[in-house]
Order: sequence, then C-alpha cells, then structure tokens
Amino acid sequence: MSAESVGPITRLVRALFYSMRGLRGALRTEGALRLEIAILAAVIPAAWLLKSMALERALLISSWMLVIVVELVNSAIETAVDRIGPEHNELSGRAKDIGSAAVFSSIVLAASVWLILLAD
Repeated sequence: MSAESVGPITRLVRALFYSMRGLRGALRTEGALRLEIAILAAVIPAAWLLKSMALERALLISSWMLVIVVELVNSAIETAVDRIGPEHNELSGRAKDIGSAAVFSSIVLAASVWLILLAD
C-alpha cells in the first residue's frame, strides 16, 4: 500500500506510532534523556507553584521541554554517526560535539529563563 493511498488519519496514527517507538527507544538507551525527563517532572509542578501568570509558567516549562527536544535530536545524530562505523573520524567527532553543544546551549537557555523569571 503506497503512502498516497492511505488517509490522513492513518498517516497521523502511523506517525504517532513511530514517534512513540522512537521515544521508548531513546528512553531505553539514553541516560541523559531519562535524567532530563526526571527534571521535567520537577519543573512542571515547580512552575505551577512559583508563578501565577500563564505565560510565565509556559516559559518555565517550555524552556525545559526544549532541552528534551534538543537531546532527542542529539541522540539521533549520535545514533546515525555510530551507524556509520566505530572507528574514530574527525567529522563524526565534530558532529557529536556540535550536538552536545546544542544540548548544553538549551540547558543554559532554560537556566537563564528560570533565573530571570524567578528574580523578577
């Protein structure tokens, strides 16, 4: 059955299935992601307790959700690079380092949002 012959609901259900499979796989293999999701479990109630305005709560929660999104992309990059081969390669190392820098940058962003809003 070709992709054109299925309806939009079927495509949506399949996309959701593949997304959940990817998330389960990442949770199973990526310790950093498990830690970041544990932090999210603390971030959500903290945002509700600390701020009364909806926009501020949304910023606090979404800033940490961005960390999780970037971690997932970084994990995908690392998996693809590892698929190419286990031997050291300068470009592979650079790709992994850049992905790691993206995660670090998202954590700095989230910390900055929290500090700014809590200092207010």
